[in-house]
Amino acid sequence: MALKILEACINCDMCEPECPNKAISMGEETYVIDPDRCTECVGYYDEPTCVSVCPIDCIITDPEHVEDRDTLYAKFVKLVQTESEGA
Repeated sequence: MALKILEACINCDMCEPECPNKAISMGEETYVIDPDRCTECVGYYDEPTCVSVCPIDCIITDPEHVEDRDTLYAKFVKLVQTESEGA
């Protein structure tokens, strides 16, 4: 499952630098998470770092992008391979 930032986001800038997949960026009004890059930190950490640093708990599981842990890990592997090929 990818994560989603709710409209309650206060743009505190805590989540974006914590994302190891560079899935978080500034949207039109608040930060947004790219579901194609979000692995919920699978492959990096035990828990999503953006969720742990969010001071207002406005990051949830995105019901439109449901993925199991194996799928998230496969996405992580693909992202790491793509990054290393581009380096």
